[in-house]
Amino acid sequence: MATSKEELEISRLMNFLQEWDNGNKAVRQCVLNDFINTNKGKTGPELELQFAQGASLFLTRLTAWLRLTYMIGTCVKEQLQAIGVFLSATSGHRYLIEVLEVGGILTLLEILKLKQLQEDNKEEALKLLQIIANAGRKYKELICESYGVRNVSECLANSKSETTQEQAQILLESLAHGNPKYQQQVYKGLIALLPCTSPKVQQLALQTLRTLQTLVKTVHPCIVEPLLNVLKTIHYEVQYEGFEFIKMLLNYNVRKALLEGLVARLNPSMDDIKNRPKILDDEPKTDLTESIPIFVQQAAAAKIIGLLIQESAEVAEELLRLRVVHYLMIAMGNLDHSESQRQASLTLEHLICTFPIVEENVRKAMGENLYDLYMVNPESLYLNMDVVQAAVLSSNKINIPGIKVPE
Repeated sequence: MATSKEELEISRLMNFLQEWDNGNKAVRQCVLNDFINTNKGKTGPELELQFAQGASLFLTRLTAWLRLTYMIGTCVKEQLQAIGVFLSATSGHRYLIEVLEVGGILTLLEILKLKQLQEDNKEEALKLLQIIANAGRKYKELICESYGVRNVSECLANSKSETTQEQAQILLESLAHGNPKYQQQVYKGLIALLPCTSPKVQQLALQTLRTLQTLVKTVHPCIVEPLLNVLKTIHYEVQYEGFEFIKMLLNYNVRKALLEGLVARLNPSMDDIKNRPKILDDEPKTDLTESIPIFVQQAAAAKIIGLLIQESAEVAEELLRLRVVHYLMIAMGNLDHSESQRQASLTLEHLICTFPIVEENVRKAMGENLYDLYMVNPESLYLNMDVVQAAVLSSNKINIPGIKVPE
């Protein structure tokens, strides 16, 4: 028979549940906020003590109301935070099972897809999915089997909130760790995000790809084009992540394709240039050409090639065999983009100082006068060069066979 204390606790619980059952939206919102503030951080046993061993009765009501109202946005954030109190409770694994049994994963993933819901609602849904994923491999697999990778990736791509984007990135990384069955799916999902127009999304995708690369071990050739296209960005934080990932991937099976792609970007085709945004044609040339993506990519390619040859003589040799000197000089003659000229000049200078045969061939191709002008200050050559000299650079036919790395 229940003691008077137990009867009092049960009575308190029944009154609490009755208040919830009979309450309107305003009442329930007040109940939710009180519950969150009072019970956040409590363990499973502490929650049971608070609810006279009937905490699941309230959790069941929460999940039921969420399923009925999430599409119209009624107190979604508060409901998710309240469910989070249960899911994050130490020794509260039973609550996780109860949420899953009523389709909790699908509900949370649906919330990520709804355009009408505010970003903070999606952020809370992502946090709950993180808790579920961190509970173990089988829960990560459940999320992935429910098209979780696609939904989370789309949420990351479409979100306008950096906080939501970061939460999505954390979840994707979690889904890849300790989940070999779906590791490749997460990896390919991140590659699919690289063409995204949001620089923050590109940055997060590249950071996560670098983290996962050591887990995945192999590299799919489909990564080369979207990765090199990232170099079109004017955002230095994205370019940095792209540079670092390219350097990492040189140790994998896409090394040759990456080096060939970088060299090719030094000489953009006329089709690429013609396909630039038409709005550029009606604007002043001096400033706006600096933002043409294809020329930004050319400058970035020259810069990373310079970094690569400074770090590795072996890579420098491979690049020379790909006629990198020829294409660097073409970039130096690009009067449409001063940064391309500057970066290409600096990279070529390093090759000249490292390989005597490069110095010999460049001197012949440029002619004594232009070469002397160049060597005075390679970085500022573009400021002192005329149209005829630029044409000399662009029309060079340098090809250096039989390169050997200096001892």
